[in-house]
Amino acid sequence: MALQMKPECEKCHQPLPASGVAMICSYECTFCESCAGEMKNVCPNCSGELLRRPKRK
Repeated sequence: MALQMKPECEKCHQPLPASGVAMICSYECTFCESCAGEMKNVCPNCSGELLRRPKRK
């Protein structure tokens, strides 16, 4: 099963291109780096750790 590449931050709705930086939890909740930092890299939906999403071309 492939990773779902969500196109925008779930908090601020900033566009997140597949080749750009995004932070995700194990459930693929997706946030921009700035919002993830504000949330101390903890997902507000599941309390999971937010880590850097792999990039795609």
